[in-house]
Amino acid sequence: MSDKYQDTVAKSKVTTNDDEVKAAVEKIIKDNLKDARTPENLKLLFSCIDLTTLKSTDSPSSVAKFTERVNDFENEHGDLPSVAAICVYPNFVQVVRTILEVSEVEIAAVSGGFPSSQTFPEVKVAETALAVEGGADEIDIVMNLGNFLDGDWEEVCDEIGEMKHSCRDRKLKVILETGALKTAENIRAASILAMYSGADFIKTSTGKEYPGASLEAAYIMAQCIKEYHTQTGRKVGFKAAGGIATTEEALGYYCIVKSVLGDEWLNNEYFRIGASRLANNLLSDILGTETKFF
Repeated sequence: MSDKYQDTVAKSKVTTNDDEVKAAVEKIIKDNLKDARTPENLKLLFSCIDLTTLKSTDSPSSVAKFTERVNDFENEHGDLPSVAAICVYPNFVQVVRTILEVSEVEIAAVSGGFPSSQTFPEVKVAETALAVEGGADEIDIVMNLGNFLDGDWEEVCDEIGEMKHSCRDRKLKVILETGALKTAENIRAASILAMYSGADFIKTSTGKEYPGASLEAAYIMAQCIKEYHTQTGRKVGFKAAGGIATTEEALGYYCIVKSVLGDEWLNNEYFRIGASRLANNLLSDILGTETKFF
């Protein structure tokens, strides 16, 4: 019996050879990284940050203060772009919605039993709906890795589809947790399944239990996005997250996106970096003096 999920993945021409991926990434970085470090690109990267707080100690007051800093930033550094979004747990969306004054900054919420994706599908759908109702513009969910690795791809796709439906017209970012998937073959399959299930973005990692983003994972994901766009005409965004703290690291992802997807993807509509420490490091490099604003 033919399986449409296996068939869709099998048709992909994106490489699953880990050595080829490694060599391609090394070449892109060697050829482009040095020249990529320009003031314009640093500002672009800053504007692509999803400024994130996902701690067990988060509270209404701590999230309110976190949001106030984004308001303060616009007042104090009006000549620089704001971050793309503030990313919080879903129960804090209304706090951000109440405090946030910067219209171009989106509100993102993790959902769907983040970071493990281990809860009832009904709970995932309800949590997503509540986050949207609370004012979330974007929802970040984790793909069900257990079902994916068991080969139950239909269940994986159905679940993503239901959460996409629950998002209504908001953006859905699907986290692949590439550090757990490990191989180019798994990352390619997960990328394709997520996009065909309605993902508006595919995202590398949660930054919680497994190794975070890697340039190799980004390269495979970007290649899948490119192939999917060629086949369907739909542009899916790319988000790198998990351990990206330095300007140099962020520029590596810029180089991958530029080389594989081109300038069309180099804006915060289609390129994001999830980070908590990166903002201050980028800001320090933009301003030329050590800055701890956030």
